[in-house]
Amino acid sequence: MTDTAQLWLIILALGAGSFGLRFVFLGIVGNRDLPPWLLRHLRYTAVAVIPALIAPLVVWPAATQGAPDAPRLAAAVATFAVGYFTKNVLAAMVIGAAVLIGLNALI
Repeated sequence: MTDTAQLWLIILALGAGSFGLRFVFLGIVGNRDLPPWLLRHLRYTAVAVIPALIAPLVVWPAATQGAPDAPRLAAAVATFAVGYFTKNVLAAMVIGAAVLIGLNALI
């Protein structure tokens, strides 16, 4: 367990780092045009971050002590399929949630 002073030091350091990263893009570069190669790469940030946040919750869910289970995998597959074929984010989320809730209720 960490003591209170170390915890606050970590919180302040993470806050300063987060502020610094945002300030670079908003404060320093905010009113300038970015080069096309950088804009091309920044376009894929959300596409990379969202699967990185969701994949551990599907493959190693804390609710099952890290063991993959069928309802979460099926919900992930259904969400991906609906999103891929319909190109509708809201429909994919609703179907994925419905599959997860429905399969958890059946099991």
